[in-house]
Amino acid sequence: MIPCPISEQGVKHLSQDTIAIIHTLDHFIVERARTARRFIKSTNHPSPIQNLVIMEMDKYDPAHQVADYLAPLQEGISIGILSEAGCPGIADPGKLFVRKAYQWDIQVIPHVGPSSIILALMASGQNGQNFAFVGYLPKKKEVLSQRLRQLESLVLKTQQAQIFIETPYKNVFLIEQILGQCNPKLHLTVACDINAPEEFIATHTIAKWKNKKLPELHKRPAIFILGQ
Repeated sequence: MIPCPISEQGVKHLSQDTIAIIHTLDHFIVERARTARRFIKSTNHPSPIQNLVIMEMDKYDPAHQVADYLAPLQEGISIGILSEAGCPGIADPGKLFVRKAYQWDIQVIPHVGPSSIILALMASGQNGQNFAFVGYLPKKKEVLSQRLRQLESLVLKTQQAQIFIETPYKNVFLIEQILGQCNPKLHLTVACDINAPEEFIATHTIAKWKNKKLPELHKRPAIFILGQ
């Protein structure tokens, strides 16, 4: 399981051990072949990129690919699963391939690298002892309002930090709904473009966010954390 930099400038955030492992592999299962080739090349892989076997997941129906893509494992060939950005299997696809490997009694090895979820939590000042990643929130305004109330209730009752994401073009709508509906005493973390030169991470009470100029979030990959 091979992490990929969150930003294009992020190869420096990978450990030398992770890069060394990448250099031992010539078979990869990836989200997007084009960006995966660019990333692998940026690590100075010893083999010509055109000689590598790079298998792109079907994002709509990866299940039909699993056995064929993992067939080289039966011949003793190691395969790297690459996320598009961050850690594969953490808010990213890859679990079907991992489960099949275990069905075949093949070892799965996770390697160190950036996860936007964990990095945002680390820098947030929120509860790192009790937290949940809840993925994407509902898109419809009425259903979103109900979900925000549920998350708010969890925070208040259990002190559990609630971590979530949104499609980048809907970030502004989401934060407007949070500021308009959630308890002003709760803390909200906004973390975007993590590990990029334009990285922004800040935590304030919702009351304080209402009196601050919000960062430009449109079309920027972001993580949100709601906590006490």
